[in-house]
Amino acid sequence: MKIVFVIMSLFIVAGVFLLFILGGISRSGKAPGLIAGRLAKCPDTPNCLCSEQKDDANHFISPIILPQNITFDPLPILKNAVRDMGGTIGTESVHYFAATFSSAIFGFMDDLEVRIDSTQKMIHIRSASRVGYGDAGVNKKRIELLKKLYAQKVSEADHSLKAIP
Repeated sequence: MKIVFVIMSLFIVAGVFLLFILGGISRSGKAPGLIAGRLAKCPDTPNCLCSEQKDDANHFISPIILPQNITFDPLPILKNAVRDMGGTIGTESVHYFAATFSSAIFGFMDDLEVRIDSTQKMIHIRSASRVGYGDAGVNKKRIELLKKLYAQKVSEADHSLKAIP
């Protein structure tokens, strides 16, 4: 019985050690960025979602639709929402930015990318884990929270503009 306990303990310690190593490996990566002006496709693993992959039901998530008569730049609002969520903005350009999120315990890094398609009036989003296979729904929750915070911030900005005499 003592040998079984020792072996089980060694497996647990090895598993935790492996998770810390994978967390470290994920910190050395980076977001894929734009490929031919679009967000990168997701790999075959289920730990990625992208609004530009309409042909892949396992990885597709709806983009944010912008009003046709939009009078503001949505990018600063999106960046503030990402910061409010605990993300760190990295690479950015006129219509794109990439942010990272880190898990609390093992330090796994995930990427969130946002691209504004002003022609189609859409905000495209990609959220992906850098390592591993599954994500326990973290990327979907992250995108849904971003959509919610963005809508709240747009609504607050709209109300404050209406309050100005």
